[in-house]
Amino acid sequence: MQLPILKVLSLADTFPGQDLSANDSAGQDSNGCGSVAAVFEPSRRLPPWLRREVPKGNANHFTSGLLNELRLETVCENAKCPNRMECYSQNTATFMILGNVCTRPCGFCAVSRGKPEALEGDEPERVAEAALRLGLKHVVITSVTRDDLPDGGGDHFYQCVIAVRNKTGASVEVLTPDFIRHKHGLDRVIESAPEVFNHNMETVPRLYRKVRGPKSEYQWTLDLLQHVKNSNNAIKTKSGLMLGLGETRDELLDCLADLRTYQCDFLTLGQYLQPGPKYLPVVRYVPPDEFDELGAIARSMGFKKVASGPFVRSSYHARDMAESDVT
Repeated sequence: MQLPILKVLSLADTFPGQDLSANDSAGQDSNGCGSVAAVFEPSRRLPPWLRREVPKGNANHFTSGLLNELRLETVCENAKCPNRMECYSQNTATFMILGNVCTRPCGFCAVSRGKPEALEGDEPERVAEAALRLGLKHVVITSVTRDDLPDGGGDHFYQCVIAVRNKTGASVEVLTPDFIRHKHGLDRVIESAPEVFNHNMETVPRLYRKVRGPKSEYQWTLDLLQHVKNSNNAIKTKSGLMLGLGETRDELLDCLADLRTYQCDFLTLGQYLQPGPKYLPVVRYVPPDEFDELGAIARSMGFKKVASGPFVRSSYHARDMAESDVT
C-alpha cells in the first residue's frame, strides 16, 4: 500500500470559503519558504486518536513528590508532554539537567527561555538518587540548551551519566542539544559512554530554522550523530522527528535516508502538538495508520529500532527501544 502524501495545507484548505489573499505575504519566512504559521491557528479540537484518558489512581504522585523533594526538573513537566501522567504513574521520568531556562527560542518547545541560572554542583548526585529510588533500569537524561556555558554543559552531562551509572548500574541514554559552538562539550558527553546518544532532527531541512531557531543547522545534526559513531561505535545513536509541521512525504523520506547514511540506529516519529498559542501551529494531524506505514518504511531503510505513533516522544518507552540492543 502506498503511503499517502503528507500534504501541506493551504489557507484555503484550513479556512474554506474565506478570502485570505490579504494575508498571503505573512506566510513567507525569512528564507522565502511558504508557511501558514503566521496566519492561522489550528482548531482546538483534537482528532479522536489524540484523546486519551488520564491514568487512574495516585501512582503518579510518588514520582512527582520525589522529584519535588530532590529539586529535579523533568522535560515531561517543562515541555508539557502529553505522556507525563502515564510515565509518572509508572515511576519513570526524563530528567532535565542544566536548569529549566533555555537559551534557544525554538518555535515548538514550551520550555522557558531567557537567561539561565548558575549550575548546581550537586545535581548529578540528586539525579542518581532519584534514579535509584525510582528503580530505573534505563535512565534518560536531557537538558535545556546552554549556549552561555563555555562547554555548553558537556561536563555536567558527563558528571550526571557517571553518577547514575555508579549508583544504579542502569543503562543511560542522553538526549542532548546540538553543542553547535561547543564541540569539546560534545566530546565530553561522548567520553561518558552512554549506551544511547539521542539528538533529535525534529523536522525536515526546509523547516529547520523556523522550527529550531536561527542557530540550528541541519547538516550539523547529521555530523553530530556521525561524530558520536566515529568516536565510539558501541554507542547506539538515536534521533526523532515531529510530524504535522508542514513537511511533505518526500521531504520526510529524504530526511530518514540522510539519518541512515549517517549511521543513526534508532528512530522516533511522533505528532507535533502546539503547547500554547505563541508556538508554531499544527499544520496537519497525521492519522495512526500513516504512522504505522512510516514506521514500516523506516524499518525497511535499516533503522534497528523504530517507534512511530501520534504519542511517541523521544524518551517515551525508551527502555523498550534500547533494552535488546544495550548490553
